[in-house]
Amino acid sequence: MDNKHTIILMQYSQNRGSRTFMDNDSISQAMDGICALYERKLKEINPTLRNLSYDIDDLYNFIDGLADLSALVYDRNIQAYLPCDRQWIKQKLLQRLKKLAQ
Repeated sequence: MDNKHTIILMQYSQNRGSRTFMDNDSISQAMDGICALYERKLKEINPTLRNLSYDIDDLYNFIDGLADLSALVYDRNIQAYLPCDRQWIKQKLLQRLKKLAQ
């Protein structure tokens, strides 16, 4: 994945106070950050488990459970950020996890 500055915007619940963002140097780093968020959530839910495992459907369910999730990806050609939706994020996550599995 290209080294494109990526900002992940998320809102955990309907409460506007749950809005936050992650600032990343690349799309790959942003996808790793989303996985890390999910893994932290799994550890909160299952504090006694030493080894956590999940599949892409579990990760997608986590993403779909967020009130809002989107990305802003910097495009050097137009010198602006392009908005990307939840589906785009899911596609990039799948690509990233496939790459890591190789």
